[in-house]
Amino acid sequence: MYDVLIRNGLIYDGTGSEPFRSDIAVFGDRIALIGKNGITRAKRVIDASGRAVFPGFIDMHTHTDLLALRDRDMKVRLSQGITTDVSGNCGIGVFPVSSGLDTAVEDVLGEHEGWSWKDYRGYRDALLGGGGIGINEAFLVSHTAIRLAVLGKNASSEASDEDIEKMASLLSSILDEGAWGFSSGLYYAPCVFASRKEIRRLLEVVRDHGKIFSVHHRCEGDDVLESLEEVLSLASETGVRIEISHLKAIGRRNQDKVPEMLEMIEDYRAKGTDVKFDQYPYTFGSTSLFSLLPPQVLALSRLEQRLALSLENERDEIRREMEEPDGWDSIYAMAGPDDISVLYLESHPEYNGMTLTEIGKKKGRLPIYALFDLLSEEPGLAVMSDITQSEENLIKIMKHPLMSFGSDSLYSSPVPHPRSMHAAVRFLAHYVRDMHVMPFEEGIRRMTGENADRIGFCDRGYIREGMKADIIVADIPRMGEDGDGNTGFDEILVNGQLALDNGRFTGVRAGEVL
Repeated sequence: MYDVLIRNGLIYDGTGSEPFRSDIAVFGDRIALIGKNGITRAKRVIDASGRAVFPGFIDMHTHTDLLALRDRDMKVRLSQGITTDVSGNCGIGVFPVSSGLDTAVEDVLGEHEGWSWKDYRGYRDALLGGGGIGINEAFLVSHTAIRLAVLGKNASSEASDEDIEKMASLLSSILDEGAWGFSSGLYYAPCVFASRKEIRRLLEVVRDHGKIFSVHHRCEGDDVLESLEEVLSLASETGVRIEISHLKAIGRRNQDKVPEMLEMIEDYRAKGTDVKFDQYPYTFGSTSLFSLLPPQVLALSRLEQRLALSLENERDEIRREMEEPDGWDSIYAMAGPDDISVLYLESHPEYNGMTLTEIGKKKGRLPIYALFDLLSEEPGLAVMSDITQSEENLIKIMKHPLMSFGSDSLYSSPVPHPRSMHAAVRFLAHYVRDMHVMPFEEGIRRMTGENADRIGFCDRGYIREGMKADIIVADIPRMGEDGDGNTGFDEILVNGQLALDNGRFTGVRAGEVL
């Protein structure tokens, strides 16, 4: 007797092929049989007539490293149909642990009391030993954690040859333990201080392990072409598999660079570089409000940053650097105060939802000095959103055959970016189903089989006999019917167990650390 039988669903199998109607039998944690004959009995029968069946969605780019400890059921992920996260992106992760790591990642990953682990194995045990997790998690080794572990207080400086070799050895050992690749956020401190020699050496390690390199490259605005050239040339030289994170061009004045960006990526791929990219389905982004500051300010401790912002002579210099940046992405200069909004300020919630221009008017200050006021007074979380790109270019990137789905979800504040709550539904219901950006079966492939193949999963991402039973039963017309909500998902299986049953969470935590 099978454990679960899904009858008569329209199956989108994750390959991009035309859907077909059939039955699926699940035994244990795997798909045991697909077909219209020979399936007779099961402990639970789901009638999927009139509905669709997909593989569980795989999110190529997430920041759920600490969310999985704070909210083990992972309802905010399951409610979107996401059954597997790839976390540790943008060079921001939670192992190996050294002094200052918790503070360094807090703005993106949020707070967590009691970092009980020291390394990847300890973190994995903390996830699985504390009551389990609701979805599957796969992790990348983060550049921030590696730099802090080796360089300590000198992490915001260039590494010596000896230190580079120590980083390479540490990275190699964690990849041996089962991490799926390496990520860097070359826009963020301390990764921004890494030399080309350092990055190249670390990529050689990733290549030798047959793993993936995921990168938030240095500049997504004025210098986006030069920045892409840097990471693509490094990938070409080392032969590493490279994933460009959340591909976009920031700022109105940079939107005409998107065709050249795509052409550059195509050229490198044609010459043998294994490059692809992910994207989230919104024209506006989100990150730490402090990330608007110049790199040399971000290299300081949070206390030192606040002190610098409270001094008038320091403020004038920081303002000049933000308005006339040299060699780094100033989102303030590119997006402007009208298009930068506060999502969450821990100490001044009265400004939540307001643009920097609006805050400046309320305080009777220039927007940039109003920003300095807020950051100099903020000891806790400060998260922003910023309009980054045009809808036309969002769709141009989305249509490209090398693009796959990634939400860039972050849950550091009580008021997260909508992509953290609804990205999967927005992509599939709004852009694929309603706007016909691509065929529906291709949209499913970009969220399932494509990402499984890209990261290296061999046993999930497809509706296929012998694969892990991460399965969604959904009503396609009802998906997102309440605007930005996550309606339309009726049953979701994670490793063969019903995590969502008739639209209700079961409390089952069947997720694995992959």
